[in-house]
Amino acid sequence: MAHELRQPTPENRPLLERRKELRALDSALTGLRDSVDGVPQAPRGGLLAFTGPGGMGKTALLNQARARARAQGFTVLSGRAGEKEQELAFHLVRQVVQPALASMDEQELRTFLGGWYDIVAAALGLVATPSGHVPDPTGVRDGLDWVMTRLAVMKAPVVLLLDDLHWADVESLSWLASFAPRAVDLSMLIVVAFRPELPLEAAAFSAPSADLGNRPFTLAPLSATAVARIIRDEVGEDAEDAFCEECWEVTGGSPFEAVELSIRLGERNLRGTGDDLPAMRDLAAAVKGPGLIERLQGFGTTTVRFAYAAAVLGKAIAPDLAARIAAIGSTAAAEATEKLRGARILADGEGPGGSLEFVHPLIATTIYRSIGASLREGMHNSAAEAVRAAGLGHAAAARHLLEVPCEGSSEAVRCLREAAREALHSGAPEAARRLLNRALQEPPLPEERAALLHELACATFLIKPTATVAHLREALAEPGIDPELRASMVYRLTQALAHTDRMAEAATVAAEEAQRAAAHPRIRLRMQGDHFVWSAFRTDEADSAGRSRALARLADRLSGRGLEERYILGSRAWDAMMCGEPRQKALAYAEEALRGGLSWTHENRGFEVPVSVALVFMYCDQPRRAEELFAKGMAECESKGWRGSHLALGQTLSGYIRYRRGSLAEAENLVREGLRIADRVEGGVPAQWFAIGILIQTLLARGRVAGPRPAVSLFQPGAPVEQ
Repeated sequence: MAHELRQPTPENRPLLERRKELRALDSALTGLRDSVDGVPQAPRGGLLAFTGPGGMGKTALLNQARARARAQGFTVLSGRAGEKEQELAFHLVRQVVQPALASMDEQELRTFLGGWYDIVAAALGLVATPSGHVPDPTGVRDGLDWVMTRLAVMKAPVVLLLDDLHWADVESLSWLASFAPRAVDLSMLIVVAFRPELPLEAAAFSAPSADLGNRPFTLAPLSATAVARIIRDEVGEDAEDAFCEECWEVTGGSPFEAVELSIRLGERNLRGTGDDLPAMRDLAAAVKGPGLIERLQGFGTTTVRFAYAAAVLGKAIAPDLAARIAAIGSTAAAEATEKLRGARILADGEGPGGSLEFVHPLIATTIYRSIGASLREGMHNSAAEAVRAAGLGHAAAARHLLEVPCEGSSEAVRCLREAAREALHSGAPEAARRLLNRALQEPPLPEERAALLHELACATFLIKPTATVAHLREALAEPGIDPELRASMVYRLTQALAHTDRMAEAATVAAEEAQRAAAHPRIRLRMQGDHFVWSAFRTDEADSAGRSRALARLADRLSGRGLEERYILGSRAWDAMMCGEPRQKALAYAEEALRGGLSWTHENRGFEVPVSVALVFMYCDQPRRAEELFAKGMAECESKGWRGSHLALGQTLSGYIRYRRGSLAEAENLVREGLRIADRVEGGVPAQWFAIGILIQTLLARGRVAGPRPAVSLFQPGAPVEQ
């Protein structure tokens, strides 16, 4: 059963002055049905958005959407972002999807997700300890698209409710914004609610769109008449007009404040006369802000500490955790809970084990911000320890550590590193970067510093390769690094240098490291191989002929038994072809390199050599063999969730092979697909450089002379790939 969205008002309280919004909701729900008044129609999904400041009744509208959808037999999936959960990657996505998969065991999940299991299981929180390859963010987003599309088809019609979207974690928000246009073609209605301060990642929800629907509905404050109705529903019809008018002014027409005020007026048995105005103003002040804190403090120190602990925990508050953080016993916690329930500060939540939640996010924010800095930091530190002890995972504990001053705690460093590992395997490198940066500041033990910098470099590689270079140079300066770890660092450094167009520097680093590793023959051989790889792509090489001779001498001494040797043999095959040596010699080296396998997705190896070996077969008049190798390599990328630059280049060069074989229409389609994939990757990728030239060649060969000029515009990031 999906996580429920709560509202601070009783379920039977009518929504006043929201006719326009409710009509839009009913119309959108009608569009999901496959027939209207017995007339068949194609179900049509879409997006419905409500926005406005806190307290304007957005959650109440989403609750109406849930109730009306269920009344019509629709499936409801829902999630609610939280101000304190923004650092948890894919937190909102997990709220939406996990309940739909909760009844499945691991085998059923693997059957349901199929080939996507290893790609999205970590992002969905289905595995406690991620392992295997790290998928790229593009592959994870594709997997989430597939999962949500399948759920929409299996459980159609579906209404997806997303509350407090302005607080959603970046990873969930980015994916949801990219997925939302698909709802139009599915039997799915997405209903979102957010405050005006929506992040840039969610621009698709706040801007008008012909595909997704009209501009979001901006909720206006209630009129004096509506506030008077709310007040009289509680205190009686005899409430004076002047009293109701004053209620409207002090609440500003906020539905939340008006309802809370009316409930408190009823509890005090006030009748709404002029004599009640002073008491009314006091009650209104106590709904939020300083008045709320003053009212809270009146409950005593124990209750205040429990409320503080609840605010530190955020949503779905476990009472036992809150009691531990507040350093109070279970009896005192139960008493505090009852006081806070009675004061309409806390309410029963929908989570497991009798969880609690704040009646409204405005209350939670007010209480959290009232906690003194030192006390708040101490409570976050206690929360991190309590969460770890409760077995709730490293990520849940780490988000508290981000709020704690650095203390040189090795346990904190370990937790942050494990959380970063989970984030990387979830396809959230930016979240991993934040966690590792914080771990570095703790700081770690001296003997852990190099490994932590290496992990940070890997996390930043897809985001900012220049930062990767800086982190790795700093790591390599540390003493006593394990040779295998150092080899991985150097490889990642040369890769980052190459990806920032510093090929000469990459080749030099590999050559210097080969000399340094004289005592470790296998590592030395690997560094020599990397030197030859990066040298082959240089345009300023002073002695390419000398490099070719050195590569030939080395390759002739190798048998191809190990991976390092096969990579060198692959480089030799490419060099032989480029230097115009006999075709059979180049092919022989290529076959030797492939004997034992060359992976496109080895995490400590580039895919440059496997791709070069495949291209040797194309240039040596064996295009079918080249196509087989490219198909195998791209399938490997897709199976590991690598659906970014690697796959884009594979598609593009597959198009080039088709072009050389004369299959021009297929070539054009493959190149355009490569461009489409490349355009989804942040920053420029090599596939774009190759694709533009190949596409121009293909269009000219097809006699579409007018095609190349507009095709040049495809190189601009974000340009459409359709002609």
